[in-house]
This record gives sequence, structure tokens and C-alpha cells, in this order.
Amino acid sequence: MSTREARRRARPSIGLALAVLVAVSTALLPLARVVEPGAWIAGSFAIIVLVLATGYTARRFGLPPLAVSLIGLGVWVVTITAVFARGSALLGVIPMPATFREVPLLIDAAMTQVRDGAAPLIAGTPLSFVIVAAAGLLAIAIDHVVVTARMPLLAIVALITIYLIPSIAVPQSIDIGIFIAFAVGLLLLLGVETATRARGSSAEGTRRSADDLAPTERTRRGTAVTAVGVGAVALVVAIVATPALPAPVLGGTSVVAVRGNSIDPSLDLGRDLRRPQDTEVLQVRSDAPAPPYLRAVTLSRFDGDDWQPDRGLTASLDEEFEPVAVDPDVPIVEYTATVQVVNYVSPWLPVPYPAVALEGIEGDWSVLPQNRTVISRSSSPQGQDYQITYDVARPSAERIRASEATIEADSPTLGLPEDDPAVIAIREQALAVTSATSSDYDALVALQRWFRGLEFEYSLNAPVRSGFDGTGLEAVQEFLEVKSGYCVHFASAFAIMARTLDMPARIVVGYLPGTATNESIDDQTVHEVYSSQLHAWPEVHFEGIGWIPFEPTNSLGVPTAFASSATSGTADGFAGEAAPLASQAPSASDAPNETDRTDGTDASTGTTGVNAGPPIGLALAVVFVLALPGVWRAIRRRHRLIVAHTGDAAAAWDEASDTALDLGIALPRGESPRVLGRRLVDEEGADAAAMAVLVAAIEHVSYAPPKTKDPRAAEPPLDDAVRTVRASMLAVADRRTRVTAALIPRSLFGRRAAEMRAAR
Repeated sequence: MSTREARRRARPSIGLALAVLVAVSTALLPLARVVEPGAWIAGSFAIIVLVLATGYTARRFGLPPLAVSLIGLGVWVVTITAVFARGSALLGVIPMPATFREVPLLIDAAMTQVRDGAAPLIAGTPLSFVIVAAAGLLAIAIDHVVVTARMPLLAIVALITIYLIPSIAVPQSIDIGIFIAFAVGLLLLLGVETATRARGSSAEGTRRSADDLAPTERTRRGTAVTAVGVGAVALVVAIVATPALPAPVLGGTSVVAVRGNSIDPSLDLGRDLRRPQDTEVLQVRSDAPAPPYLRAVTLSRFDGDDWQPDRGLTASLDEEFEPVAVDPDVPIVEYTATVQVVNYVSPWLPVPYPAVALEGIEGDWSVLPQNRTVISRSSSPQGQDYQITYDVARPSAERIRASEATIEADSPTLGLPEDDPAVIAIREQALAVTSATSSDYDALVALQRWFRGLEFEYSLNAPVRSGFDGTGLEAVQEFLEVKSGYCVHFASAFAIMARTLDMPARIVVGYLPGTATNESIDDQTVHEVYSSQLHAWPEVHFEGIGWIPFEPTNSLGVPTAFASSATSGTADGFAGEAAPLASQAPSASDAPNETDRTDGTDASTGTTGVNAGPPIGLALAVVFVLALPGVWRAIRRRHRLIVAHTGDAAAAWDEASDTALDLGIALPRGESPRVLGRRLVDEEGADAAAMAVLVAAIEHVSYAPPKTKDPRAAEPPLDDAVRTVRASMLAVADRRTRVTAALIPRSLFGRRAAEMRAAR
């Protein structure tokens, strides 16, 4: 072979580099549904282009594969350093020890945001660093696997896995546009790689005539047709079949995306919390140390089956609120909060508690004096921007211990069905939990600690599976046995147990404080409140102090605890009483989220998390990815057998050779077909007669002189010989080898990789 010919064959393919670019870029598109679009998109695309261009250029200079990958990695390091850590780098691009010390901090901050944030996340510097850096490494890996190792299927499996991760994390409806783009990217990668491989093979200077090469050309065309067929089937399933499937059903209620947000005062919050889509509801900012919980509805009446929202005579907002009534020795701190309604439609207006003044609201609104909730029968809160002044009582721990949890005897907040067996059982449990306490406050703190302990777990789905997704006595009794549920079950159980101890208790429905943003107005951080932060919590009335909120929901929010007068004298962080503990207040997001945990998880207190997705969906995705190599190998075998039936010796021999590779049999490059055939017969149990047919066919095609063929003559079929050889070798192999060959076919990962695995 001439030097010119060798250089021509070694020249890299610009088409293959572009195909890798398209495939990697489209695999990252679903991230835009989990992370708010921003600079990370341009950064990811730029670094993918940069490392692929570096690899292409290095190959044009004839550098070896290892050098190509190392140069690409070097360019990646310099680029990431220049963008994210130039302050600690030499000349802004060369990483120094201080630079490497920054990396774990960035990764830790990004992982904290992923764990503690509600989708869609806002990509700050840490999260952008992780995404852009990962995109560059992915491009380097896929470039090496496809261009150097020539293992496109392995690259496709990796890209499919990357593509599925955001969908598993945040289950949503299929985005047809993204799916089509990704499918086209994979088909383009497969097609260009196949064509590049074919061009390389055709340049080897074999002695085949045009007629001899015709079957191989048919094989390539058949492979392309098969790939297009697989892609077409996938598109048809996504576009036609998927929308036709019924929506998933949880607890008898279809889970569908609902435009706009409201509050169900019947405490049937499970459907809202299990929505597959999350939307922004409100924006709130406050001058309090921590953003307040926003209450909308208060439920005081309980008949044993349902909690009913408070009703009664209302007062006009034109009149002033009643002042907060506390004993003179109880301090009160005044705060102001501003709420902007983004996408919320309800008769109840979200306000902090206890509100004492409301300004800026438009329309006909009234206040229920007994619980300070704001309601309207004719006006909408949508698009409103209003300011609330609220006064928070801050008793010391000693002061609240000295106060009894009591209220007037006819209050509905004490009512329970008499002589109900469930009430008796729940009371016994409450007495057992609080037996070591000596005050009403300590008893309630003991209940709160018990619910937030290791015995209980947060789960949106466990109540549905176990059939107690409600708030009645029977549902609460079942919840106390299963010890798994969400905010409604924790709040209802806490309130009922408090009532069995003769303490007045009620339930509040509203929203958690929200997720901190980078925006600040008047030195107040703006928090975004999402539909997934819909929440329910209990309150208990203390004489001389008023209604005190508690947070029993496991792994959510900050539990109520008042400090001793010997210390700061403030409460630890419910409804704006104090800033969350340092360990519970990540810089990017300190708001809890009702939909961020699945069964068996126990996130840290006061944090949120991206939904990890249904276990069934995750299992199916894993099974799909693991089964893909075997399915693709079966498709390739079927196609080769069809072509071998037309007499294509190359397809028949390739299938027999790949069968040997799948079974872990080494195929040295210098071994001729005749020597290999004899070895497979003598050592691996291949059928001698069938192998002789295949050897004769491939030798005739490879070494016989060109001859003129009768166009009416047909080549003898070779597919039966291939089947016989394969069956005979499988019969001799042990079960483990056969299973490995079916699930992880070595031939799909390239002949060189297969031989290395076989050599081990």
C-alpha cells in the first residue's frame, strides 16, 4: 500500500465527528425540563464542539488514539478552569492546587441543590459547572468509543441512559420534539459510523470483483434499512401509541396536568401533590429572618370522617384586623411580607399568620376573624400583588410550658366522635408517646419528635397502595400502623392525637415558604412558591399565647421548638419565627417541597429534592437499557441470515465469526478462515459439514479470480449452514456462557474489545 493511500485511509471523518456532536447534544436536551434554560446550555454545546473539534484535528495529524483522548482531556481541563475557576488558576487557565480544592466544593454545592431543590432547578455556578463539565467528558468518551474503538452500540446505550435520567427524575409527558431530535441523532450516528466503516473496509484492496462485492453492498443497505425501520417503529410508538394510553391512576383519580392552581379545602391534596408537572404559584418576600408559611384555609370541624373548613361571619378588609391577643409577658415581633400571585386561582388568599393588616389587594375580600384567613366569593387573586403585616408571638420555652393548651369548651377544635374504637386506640397511642412529659407543650413536642423520627417515612404513594389515602379516623389509625404517608396524614394524626389529650387542635392548608431565588427587592430575597409546595400542618391553641403551629411531617420543614429565656428567647423557625438552622438552609434553596421524596427516603429536615421517579418506571428503564444489546444483536443476526440466504458469503461468515466472539472464543487477526474453521470444529464443537460449506464460500469469494456470472444464476443459500454452526457451538457451551452471549454480546463492542475480553 502506498504512503498516499495509507494517509487517505487514516484521514478522520468530519461526518462522523458531526454525527457525534448531534447525538451528544440531543441526549442532553431533556435536561432543559429539569434545569431552567440558561447559560449552561450554551456552555455545554460550546465545550462539546470544542473537544470534538480537538479530537478531529488531532486525528488529522495522525496522532495515536491515546494521544487524541489525552489532548481532548487537556483542552477540557483548560476550558473548565478558564470558565469556572480562573481566579485560582495560573494565567487563568492552568489549574493549581487551590483550583482542585474548589472542585469538591462546587460539586457538593451542586449535589445539594439537586437533592434539596424542586424542579425546574435554577442553574447557578455550581450546577452549571457540573453540567458543562459532564457534557465535555461525555463528548470525549463518546468520541473515543465511536471514532477510535468503533463501538457505536455501546455509545448509543450510554446516550440513551443519559437521555432517560431527567425523565426518570421528574416524570412528565413525552416531549415529542425532543424525542424525535434524539432518535434522529442516534440514527444519524449509526448510519454515518456504518458508512465510514464500510468505506474503510472497501479501501483494503481485496481481489473482489464488482459482482463479488454486490452481496456486501446489499448487507450495508440492509443494515441501514434495519436502522431506519427501528427508528420508525420507535417514532410511531411515541407519537401514536403513547398518547393513546390511559393516564396513570392513583387512588382512583387520574393524574393529569392541571393548568392553574387552587386549594382543595377537603384535604384531598394527594391528587395535587402527585401532579406530574410543577408550576410556579406565588412569589413572596419578607423582612422576617425566614420566609413565612402562607396559610389559605383553616379546618377546625372534624366529624370522624372529614375535616371541614371554617365558616362564619366575615369582616370587611376596610376595617382593621383585631389585634393579636396575648398575655403582657409574651413578646410580639412585627414582620411584613409581600406576595405576588403568579398562577393561583382560589377563594382563599394566601397570607402569613397572624395577619394584622393587608394592603394593595384589589376586589371584594373579607376576613374570618377567628382564624384571620382572607376570602372572597367574587374576586380572584390571580395577578394580585399585596403586602401583609403579621405579628408573631415569641414566648420563651419556660413561658409556653407554663401555659395550658386549652380553649373555650364549645370550640369545634375539641370535637371528636364519642366511644369510637378508633378514638380509643389513637388516644392510647398518644398517651404512650407522651407518658414521660409533664406539660402540654412538652407532650406536643414529643408527638412532633415521634412523627419525625426513624419509625415514620414520607411517601405520596404508600397511602394509595395501602388504601388509607384519607384523613378520617380509620385512615389515621391505618397510617399509625403503616407509618408512611404525606403531610395530610401527619397533620391529621397529630391534630386528632392532640384532641384525644383534650388539647384544642386544627389543621391549616397553605403553602411552604418557597424556594430562594437570586433576585432581591429592598434587600429582601424573593422566594418562588410552586404547586408542589402545597402543604398541611396542625396548630394547637395555648392560653394567653394563641395558636402555635407544629410541623410533624417527617423530613419536611423545621420542627417547632421554643428557646429558653436564658438564651435568645426565640423560636426555632416555624412560620417566620427564626431563620432555619445553618445545616438546613442551603444558599440556593431553603424551601421544603411536598413532592420531592419517594418511598423509603429520608431527606434532611427543611430541604427539598427532585422527584426520583416511580420505582416501576426506573425498573423498566433499567431493564430496557440492559436488554438493548441482546435485542440489537438478535436484529443483526436476523438480517445477516436473510442476506446469507441469497448466497452472501461475507454475511454468513461474519455471523459465524461473531457467534464465536459472543461465546468468548478468541479470533486472532492472522488466522485464515480455513484454520479458524478447523479450530472451531475441533475445539468448540462446530458442525464439520456446515463449517466446511461456510469456509469454502468465504474462500471462493476472497481468493478466487473474478469471473463472469450468469445473472440468472443464484448463489446457494448459506443461512442453514450458519444456523447449524451456531446451534452446535451453543450446545457445547455451558449455561453461563450462553446467557452472557445473549445478554452482553461481545461482538457488538468491536472485534478488538471482544478479543481482549476473551483473552481474560
